[in-house]
Amino acid sequence: MRNKKITPPDFPLFCLGGASADLDSYTGILGRLPADLGIAVVIVNHLTLVAGLLKEVLPRCTLMPVELVEEGTLVRPNHIFIIEEERDLHVLDGIFHLRTISKPKGWPDVITVFLLSLTHNWRGKLVAVILSGYDGDGASALRGIKEVGGITIARQADTAGQPDMPLTAIASGSVDYVLSIENIARQIERVALAAEAEASIKSRMLLHLADRK
Repeated sequence: MRNKKITPPDFPLFCLGGASADLDSYTGILGRLPADLGIAVVIVNHLTLVAGLLKEVLPRCTLMPVELVEEGTLVRPNHIFIIEEERDLHVLDGIFHLRTISKPKGWPDVITVFLLSLTHNWRGKLVAVILSGYDGDGASALRGIKEVGGITIARQADTAGQPDMPLTAIASGSVDYVLSIENIARQIERVALAAEAEASIKSRMLLHLADRK
């Protein structure tokens, strides 16, 4: 018997990449988003030792379930996922996979690693958001996000606690929008609603074609 081919999910996935000092960014964005947008939100934290804190704090500002990613966790819409500390995160066939961190010393590149995995393995709309933090994690992967039709956003550097990451992202030339936290939330909602409308049109077209056969 042949193995059944796995069809990866195609709902929108939003990656919020930031650092430990970025709690205001996460709460400011998620607190403004409806809980039923049909999107998955993945928080990839540039620094360590904050995943447990985020798991405790974020449910206070959103009705979406908040999960710490474990090996084999299923990516689901209307959920918020937080990367485990000191691990690289990948996705394949709609499932999260944790790997030993590839850069254990110096400034990590966990955001870059995850974004690169998404460009190769996610069928749905992608949005990469670079928030606040030291160094330039995530910037080198933004071009790939755009090449697969995704959208890239950086937080306005003058509003960031540590502007290195958004400034490096902007300097890469691969950022579509430079926005405040409030406008990042608005843009995420716009993209989610547009993806929902596109999926609805596609579904109606497929039904119409099926009826004509």
